[in-house]
Amino acid sequence: MTTVASIQEQETPVTMLTAYDAPTAALADEAGIDVVLVGDSIGNAVFGYESTLPVTLDDMMRATTSVANAVDDALVVTDLPFLSYGVDRSESLENAGRLLKEAGAHAVKLESGPHTIELTEAMTRLGIPVMAHVGLTPQHVNSVGGYTRQGTTAEQAAEMLDLAKAHEEAGAFSLVIEHVPREVGAAASDELEIPAIGIGAGPETDGQVLVVDDAIGLSERIPPFAEAFGDVRGEMRQAIEQYRDAVESREFPADEHSHSEGLDI
Repeated sequence: MTTVASIQEQETPVTMLTAYDAPTAALADEAGIDVVLVGDSIGNAVFGYESTLPVTLDDMMRATTSVANAVDDALVVTDLPFLSYGVDRSESLENAGRLLKEAGAHAVKLESGPHTIELTEAMTRLGIPVMAHVGLTPQHVNSVGGYTRQGTTAEQAAEMLDLAKAHEEAGAFSLVIEHVPREVGAAASDELEIPAIGIGAGPETDGQVLVVDDAIGLSERIPPFAEAFGDVRGEMRQAIEQYRDAVESREFPADEHSHSEGLDI
């Protein structure tokens, strides 16, 4: 079973994938994925929002419960959604604790900034493992001007690495680093003792994470740093069209799909 401690010690790159429901989580677990992330990307991938901002704690509680119920071996990490942390300390701790105690997560992920350093330390002291997140932080999409690459200057990269180190010192057990030049991803891997898991951060990080819809080819469009390793969208479209055709032609349901009692009606 993957644990907070074991991913810090493993020699192979950490594999991490999002999941928002029990069937997908079970498949990821069966495939040997190390970390299943219940991402607030559920807002884009499942709910059809344009950003993650409308996602609520209740949304994340339900999704996390579904995923945790289906996973046996992977580490289940869940996102704290926008405004569920960082505003009031006690409320932040309570929300994170509920995701572990009630929903079954093993750890939480925070989109990190200077304001989450002390919060990370407080959560860690209470026994809530924290995964930090630097680089592109989608909950800050309105303040950073869109889903643009971060850390593109030496000064920005240095500030980002300092922020990552501060969260490591505060007790974070790992770090997601998103949509940055590969040099920044490589530096994070070299300079941190905890695993730096990249998404759009180059191949030199200590692991990789993708949104499951992008990885399996379900998304209509995928980011330039992702890759579709299947064509689930095409397979689903074909199956749905075949179902439609079979119903319209009355080929379905066939005799084998029906039951008769020989009733005289």
